[in-house]
Amino acid sequence: MKENLGEKMKHLLIFTLAIPFIVFSENECKISEWGPDDEIGAANMISNQNTLEAVKLIKKGMSHGLGIVIEPGMPAFAPRYTELQVVQPNQHFGRDTTPDFGYDITYNDDILQMWIGTGPQLDGLGHIGDNDIFYNCNKGEDFSFITGLTKMGIEKVPPLIGRGVLINMAKFHGVNSMDGGQGISRQDIKQAVKNQNIELKKGDIILFHTGWTDAKLESSPEEWGASIPGITNDAAVYLSEFKPMAVGADTWGLGAVPPIEGDKVYYDHVTLIKENGIYILETMDTGKLAENNVTEFMFVLGQPKLKGAVQMIINPVALW
Repeated sequence: MKENLGEKMKHLLIFTLAIPFIVFSENECKISEWGPDDEIGAANMISNQNTLEAVKLIKKGMSHGLGIVIEPGMPAFAPRYTELQVVQPNQHFGRDTTPDFGYDITYNDDILQMWIGTGPQLDGLGHIGDNDIFYNCNKGEDFSFITGLTKMGIEKVPPLIGRGVLINMAKFHGVNSMDGGQGISRQDIKQAVKNQNIELKKGDIILFHTGWTDAKLESSPEEWGASIPGITNDAAVYLSEFKPMAVGADTWGLGAVPPIEGDKVYYDHVTLIKENGIYILETMDTGKLAENNVTEFMFVLGQPKLKGAVQMIINPVALW
C-alpha cells in the first residue's frame, strides 16, 4: 500500500513539473526563417532575378490598376469610415491672397479623415496576431502604441514586385459571383488551378476573383459589407505551403464571412500574416483580369510609407 502511494505521489510530482512545459509548448511561436529580427516576412523573397522573370510576363503591353475607387460613405469593416473635406485655406469671405503670393491666387486643398484599412489595402505584418503574439514572436505590448507601430510598420515594406496569378473562382463555379459566406476550400483551389492551367510558385502574389465586388458594391453596398465569399482556414494553410509573397482577393476580408462551420473568422489572416509573414491584399479590382482571361501578370506595388502604420490604401498595377 505504501509503495503504491509512493508511486502515485511520484507520478503526480512528474505531472505537476511537466505542466509549465506543456503550457509553453502550446503558446510557443515560430521564429521567422529570415531570422529573429526580421520585419518584412515574405518580402524577403523579392530579388533581381524574380523581378526580371516577372517582366517577361508583359506580352501585350496592357496594364490595370487593382485598387477600387474610395469614396466617403462607402461600406467598410466597422467602425471604419472615410470623410473628405475640400477647403480653401485663408480664402474665406473673398479674402484677397495677393499680399501672400503676389497675385490673387485661388486654390483648393483637402483634408482626409479615415481608417486606413478601408477599400483596397495592404495588410502589414503588424496587423493581426493571436493571444497577443504577432509575426516573428513579437508581443503586441512591445511594439503597438497609439502613436504607431515601432516594429513592422508599413514603411518597412519594400516595393512588392513579382509574378501575379489570378485564380478565377467565379469561373470555376460557373457563376458571375460567388455567394456571401461561400468557402473556397483546399480542394477547390487544387481543381481550379488545374482547370485554368495555373502553376503556383514560391514568391507569387496570388489573387482570387470571386466576382463579389463587381456584383455587389454598387448595387447592394449593405450586402457587400455584411458578408463575403472567401478561403477557408485550411485553404490558408494550403496556400502558405507554396510560400507566396502575398495572397489577396476582390473582397474586403479574404476569408469567408461568415466562416464555414468549424472555422474561425479571420483565422486565414493569422495563418498567413502571423504564422508565415505573408501579406494580404484586400478589395482588389480583379474584374478586368478575369474578363481578359489573364491568369499570370507582373505585379507592382509601391505603397505610401506612413511610418508606424499597420495597413495602407493601395493601387497596385497588373501588367501583361
